[in-house]
Amino acid sequence: MVGDEMKSLELQGVHGEPQKYDPNFKGPTKDRGCTDIICCILLFIAIIGYFAVGIVAWTHGDPRKVIYPTNSRGEFCGQAGTPNENKPLLFYFNIAKCVSPLVLLEFQCPTTQICVEKCPERYMTYIAASSRRAPASDLEYYKQFCVPGFSNAGKSVPEVLRDKDCPAMLIPSKPLTQRCLPAVSKQNGVITVANKTTYEDGEAHTMNITDQVEGAKKANVVLEARQVGMKIFEDFTVSWYWIIIALVIAMLLSLLFVVLLRFLAGIMVWVMIVLVIIVLGYGIFHCSMEYVRLKGDPGADVTLKDLGFQTDLRVYLHLRQTWLAFIIILCIVEVLIILLLIFLRKRILIAISLIKEASRAIGYVMSSLFFPLLTFLLVCLVIAYWAITAVFLSTSQEAVYKVFNETTCEYARTTCNPETFNTTNITKTCPDARCLFAFYGGESYYHKYLIFFQIYNAFMFLWLANFVIALGQVTLAGAFSSYYWAFNKPDDMPAFPISASMGRALRYHTGSLAFGSLILAIVQLIRIMLEYLDHKLKGAENKCARFLLCCLKCCFWCLEKFIKFLNRNAYIMIAIYGTNFCTSARNAFFLLMRNIIRVAVLDKVTDFLLFLGKLLVVGCVGILSFFFFTNRIDVIKDTSPPLNYYWVPILTVIVGSYLIAHGFFSVYGMCVDTLFLCFCDDLERNDGSTERPYFMSPELREILLKDSDTSKASESQG
Repeated sequence: MVGDEMKSLELQGVHGEPQKYDPNFKGPTKDRGCTDIICCILLFIAIIGYFAVGIVAWTHGDPRKVIYPTNSRGEFCGQAGTPNENKPLLFYFNIAKCVSPLVLLEFQCPTTQICVEKCPERYMTYIAASSRRAPASDLEYYKQFCVPGFSNAGKSVPEVLRDKDCPAMLIPSKPLTQRCLPAVSKQNGVITVANKTTYEDGEAHTMNITDQVEGAKKANVVLEARQVGMKIFEDFTVSWYWIIIALVIAMLLSLLFVVLLRFLAGIMVWVMIVLVIIVLGYGIFHCSMEYVRLKGDPGADVTLKDLGFQTDLRVYLHLRQTWLAFIIILCIVEVLIILLLIFLRKRILIAISLIKEASRAIGYVMSSLFFPLLTFLLVCLVIAYWAITAVFLSTSQEAVYKVFNETTCEYARTTCNPETFNTTNITKTCPDARCLFAFYGGESYYHKYLIFFQIYNAFMFLWLANFVIALGQVTLAGAFSSYYWAFNKPDDMPAFPISASMGRALRYHTGSLAFGSLILAIVQLIRIMLEYLDHKLKGAENKCARFLLCCLKCCFWCLEKFIKFLNRNAYIMIAIYGTNFCTSARNAFFLLMRNIIRVAVLDKVTDFLLFLGKLLVVGCVGILSFFFFTNRIDVIKDTSPPLNYYWVPILTVIVGSYLIAHGFFSVYGMCVDTLFLCFCDDLERNDGSTERPYFMSPELREILLKDSDTSKASESQG
């Protein structure tokens, strides 16, 4: 007896004072005041500053720089109301100069660029087109790829080529992201352009396509990556409505599971467990069949290392090693889940009772199931404002023109003004120099501080996004705590628990939510900066700096996870007691520490069961989409769209299904966490006597108190 008292005093000293009995406490405190007012004021000032940054960005920005390509004169191609309205494509006079991957990524080359209506479809040189033997139609066709207003009257062929009025030759090209790029392909391992490997340019030089492209191998990689990107975009355009249908199915399936959990929690949890095991088992069986089927097929034994990276991922499905890797991964997941179920079978029964209680709470607060839609819409609004502001900031720079030349020139790469360029000494010193559009930038006062505007935009996005999520968490916590602390359920509950809880949060605790989300946003911004530094230092040889950076990334990742856990429980305490953020975080942390065994083996087991529910929804929808997009369902075989990569819509459906399932099951997760904290608080406040009765339901009391007695007995024996 003395030992138990000493242990109790020790816990009180180390993990704070337990909650004391209060006869007037009957749920979320109604008489509360505003908390963390300073953070509330800071949030409003920051939002005003954010609007100011948005106004500055929208005033200086020009999204046309992103939407339309820009020619050498700094004019937009395809913009309505301009001479280039019917010329949406950008054509390069000499694409061979664009051999650097950086040049291709920025779409800026040291060669003349003009806006054209369509890309050249055949090979032709200016010498051949302007010869007397050539038909007049050839020259007229060629002129559409010369500088605007070009006339060959009075100019010889060498003069036209010297003055860069026309390209020396035309190569068959295809439009890619509104740019005319050579139609490069490989035939029997030989690089060709329009079935040709060599061309004669306008200066009677033979150009070997293989040498040119192999010499620009990095540029070719970028081209291939862009081609893959275009194919992926095409897949989205032909399958987007089927993706939406699959996501709707995922939403209905998630809603069905949540509704069934309300009435058949115990049965549904075991059904969920069994179905997850069956789905994983089927995955192992299917991969094993594919592995056996490929035995003896030519090329099936090629290793992934020998094959290397391929843009068409379907190639990997013809390798036995790929299916063997799938089998190993699925077997590991299957064994881990079965082992966890075996060792946690008793705790699963307790977790099921907690899920049953959460189901009853959600049944009385059915609007909570659809509340994540409001959070989702608010987060989308924040993302939209951030994205628009970022685009306007990135396009608020001025057009910069630089001197480009083919021979040695002291003015090379210096800035110039195209309007006065011909009157300067540069043209006399360097006759072949030209003043061409280079990029968007500037050295004005505004542009010097543009990077700080971008950082502020990113920081405010993180702060506001975390604030919206925090508002959703504290709203749900307030609604579910009003259910728990209602002695006569549901008679003592408020009429509209969600709206009442949200009203309390916005009226009294905006500052506390701003405080918690501010701390998280700062940590996340530091993590982003560390990732940026890591990207910059990838080629560095200083191993000590790389090691230190890796340690910092790991530490801040752990810190972010801990802050998210602490914030979530702090918001529950704020919703119940109306205290400020620091007090709520401290009380929640100490309350969890005083019940650390239950947190480890009960609350997390419940999270594991809910994760299995998400996994089941994703697995069902993912398998269905796999059979549909791979034309393996005979009934609707002709319905599925033609795809370049069938994994594009499948992966989109899987990720979208998980986000949807997470949205629905997150309500259960928040409900379980709230009820768990309330249960721990209830145990400390009350003793189950007539004077101090428990607020927990009889079903929850029967199993959780039994578990509590078992835990105390094991502690006393220890």
